[in-house]
Amino acid sequence: MQPYARWKYWLIITIFIGALMGAAPNLTTVPSNSWWWPSSMSQPLNLGLDLKGGIHLVIDVDVDKVIEQQVTDNINLIRRVLREQKMRYKKFESNATQVSVTLKNESDVEAAAQLLQDELTRYDMELVDGTTLLFTITESEAKELKAYAIDQVIEVIRRRVDALGTSEPVIMRQGERRVLVQLPGYQDSAKAKALIGQTAQLEFKLVDERGDVDRAVAGFIPPGDMLAYDALGVPYLLKKRTELSGKDVAMARLSIDSESGEPAVSLKFNNQGARKFDRLTKEHRKKRFAILLEGVVQSAPVIRERISGGTAQITGAFNTEDALNLAVVLRAGALPAPIKVVEERSIGPSLGQDSIDQGLDSIIYGCIAVLLFMILYYSFFGIVANIALIFNILLIAAAMSMLGATLTLPGIAGIVLTIGMAVDANVLIFERIREELHMGKTPFAAIDGGYAKAFSTIMDANITTLIAAIVLFQFGSGPIKGFAVTLAVGILASMFTAIVVTRAIVVLSHQKRKDIKTLSI
Repeated sequence: MQPYARWKYWLIITIFIGALMGAAPNLTTVPSNSWWWPSSMSQPLNLGLDLKGGIHLVIDVDVDKVIEQQVTDNINLIRRVLREQKMRYKKFESNATQVSVTLKNESDVEAAAQLLQDELTRYDMELVDGTTLLFTITESEAKELKAYAIDQVIEVIRRRVDALGTSEPVIMRQGERRVLVQLPGYQDSAKAKALIGQTAQLEFKLVDERGDVDRAVAGFIPPGDMLAYDALGVPYLLKKRTELSGKDVAMARLSIDSESGEPAVSLKFNNQGARKFDRLTKEHRKKRFAILLEGVVQSAPVIRERISGGTAQITGAFNTEDALNLAVVLRAGALPAPIKVVEERSIGPSLGQDSIDQGLDSIIYGCIAVLLFMILYYSFFGIVANIALIFNILLIAAAMSMLGATLTLPGIAGIVLTIGMAVDANVLIFERIREELHMGKTPFAAIDGGYAKAFSTIMDANITTLIAAIVLFQFGSGPIKGFAVTLAVGILASMFTAIVVTRAIVVLSHQKRKDIKTLSI
């Protein structure tokens, strides 16, 4: 009996670990663990959108606008290069994928082409009409910009969602230009869409003091200018060039305007933005500059003196909540492209509770069926397998809680599947033991041979299933990942309980019976 004595210690360790881990699973939002269990390893078992209720959004990103903006921004680069080399030009034009510059002197074309081609390495260049250079963005660059825009949108949305205080949000790419957002436990759909969907395009532009606003409204807008309106419909004639943007903002917070006493948003620029703002206020004293948000003029104050502290304030028709939401959005950063919610679903908590109840019922019914079958077919060894099965379920719940995994409805399906698979290894072992007994071996030799000979088969079967679970997790979407997580954890737990727990129980229950002749199997 000495070869089996060591399994006594395996059982003691297993029960001890199980008792500790049994304190970890918690379906509530507040973990309640004992003093002897590390709080860092006792996390609440997070429920997914289909169980907890919440909001499901599919967002379409206008990635074509990113390409257009990138092409437009290169006009300033071309202008700077030509001015540095003192090459005169007539005009600039741009569209979705192209930008062109027309030079005044044909003699400058060759030198300008060389200079600009070195700067715009991701563009194809061609000469048109002798003095016009046309630059077209390459397909590879356009594809890279679109992919980067989606990544930026996901990151910005993630930072904004964090401000809502939701736990375990799902934010992931869906296709080439869409983003899936799931907010478990959050029910205010209007606020979520307003916060997530706001582009937050913040711009600082100079007001054209010399231009005629009335003529601009009539359609005669001077070259290099643009027409914008405030919330009341008052028109402003502005310079097209953006002096500062939301990219230059390092911090935004709610404040109170000292003059009007109304809510406002105070801005603090980053180092680059502070330098730009310092130069802007130094060079354009006594002139007005407009602050635009989403293309709407919020205010157009006069620059009275140089401001070198890198701070500014946005005032407008804000209430406290609007100003606070705007500050949150600006802190999270501006979206690189306009977005649109193309699919929206709200799942109530009552529906989620129904799913939980039905999922638990399926687990209970599945357990009962498996327990009865194992007892009827394998007698005492069936009872041992059932003990291991119950312990296996506890291990799955404890492991998912400790890992901070999210339980979804497909995850519950994975647990039900694991219940059926958990006894597979025991079936292989027990059938091997029966074969060993039929060959005339003693009960203890049959037990030892059954576990030893079934081990390789159990490993092969479970490793192949584990590989499939890993692939599902890597390439699947949210619900598929939930299924893959519970399946993978269940496989590892069932291997441990089938090989270690059942053998320990069998050995401890038989080691003192020296004269045993048969096994209840």
